[in-house]
Amino acid sequence: MHLLLNTLRPYAWGSTTAIAELLGREPSGGPEAELWIGAHPDSPSRVVGEAGEQEAEAPAEGPGAEREDGGGLDELIARDPEAALGAESIAAFGPRLPFLLKVLAADHALSLQVHPTLEQAQAGFAAEESAGVDRGAPHRNYKDDNHKPEMIFALSRFEALCGFRATADAAARFEVLTALLAGHEAAEVTEQVAELLRGPDEGEALREAFARLMAGGSQVRTAVQAAAAAIEASATDDAGLLTVAALAREYPEDPGVLVSLLLNRVTLEPGEALALDAGNVHAYLSGLGIEVMASSDNVLRGGLTPKHVDVAELLETVDFSSLPLPTVEADESALGQELYRPGFAEFQLQRIHVPASEAGMGAPSPEPVPVAQAGAAVVLVVDGSLTLDTPKGDLVVSRGQAAFVPDIEAPALAHAGDGGVLAFAVTTGLGTDLA
Repeated sequence: MHLLLNTLRPYAWGSTTAIAELLGREPSGGPEAELWIGAHPDSPSRVVGEAGEQEAEAPAEGPGAEREDGGGLDELIARDPEAALGAESIAAFGPRLPFLLKVLAADHALSLQVHPTLEQAQAGFAAEESAGVDRGAPHRNYKDDNHKPEMIFALSRFEALCGFRATADAAARFEVLTALLAGHEAAEVTEQVAELLRGPDEGEALREAFARLMAGGSQVRTAVQAAAAAIEASATDDAGLLTVAALAREYPEDPGVLVSLLLNRVTLEPGEALALDAGNVHAYLSGLGIEVMASSDNVLRGGLTPKHVDVAELLETVDFSSLPLPTVEADESALGQELYRPGFAEFQLQRIHVPASEAGMGAPSPEPVPVAQAGAAVVLVVDGSLTLDTPKGDLVVSRGQAAFVPDIEAPALAHAGDGGVLAFAVTTGLGTDLA
């Protein structure tokens, strides 16, 4: 087992305090958006050396990322993939860690985005490689050849946009907006979108409405500003309309502001989770959560961003259907493990919680929690501490630290410290029911 030194990504939308407060350290003073824990080639975790003196977190740039350590987790895996990952994982995903764990903290909206299927990612990546598009180019669509199904587990109240509303619901909101814009030229745009959404084929109706807004132009830019002003002047309490006004304050001419009315407005309470498969248009708006995904950085953006938006590629990637919200409920295994299994082969999430009252001074020691493990596992502690116990040894993991448990060391038991523990463990979804 190995403690990990992980990279903090300071994207502008990140919270300045949430990750620091969660992990029990002083804030950096700037935005702290994502903590990456895994072996993704863009920011692989570093393996803490034998002395174990390194902190368990490093900035994206600066001295903390340069200090001596035990090398990259990707390098450790490459030295003996079968011992690190297990033969079954290698057969399914190749000799790489198939998942990436993040702590995500949003104070502002992330870009409206969608992720490709595995086939789309492979084809798109190969085409851009063949065309000689630099992997760091701002107009590059595919950073790697993998898909990126993901799941967000809320640690705080978490706000998001996720997937398309039913067309009748979306049309009704655009009709309300048209009424609020009565007499303004911008009403022409919202009325057009409402009319498109009334089409007989739901998928085609959503595609046409989405494409009309994404076409942008001066009409849509004007409509965004006018819609926001009309909503703020109204007495509406509709969450979707209020989201339009809030987003317009940050992105006053972005078509993604009006696209948000096509999407479900979601509030996750702490402990609730949402899974996002390929083609699901979404945007995280605010909150703190544990995010797990296939190890990829493929994102096609659709708005709420100054970054590159490839409308033609986006239209080929989006799933134009309205579906029930893809929430994920916890399952309890036969061993009493609390598991979140979204149905993706690359990952599942385990919540390990032993309250302090069950582990306090003088109380009987609580039973250890078996760490769910199919291949490699990564464990992150966000409160208290635990000791990982495997047939090959023990490792203490304290608040704010993460550990890598190779396949060859399974099974691992998590023993809670005296003050209890809250931790999260990620392993593959292999061997679980993915139906």
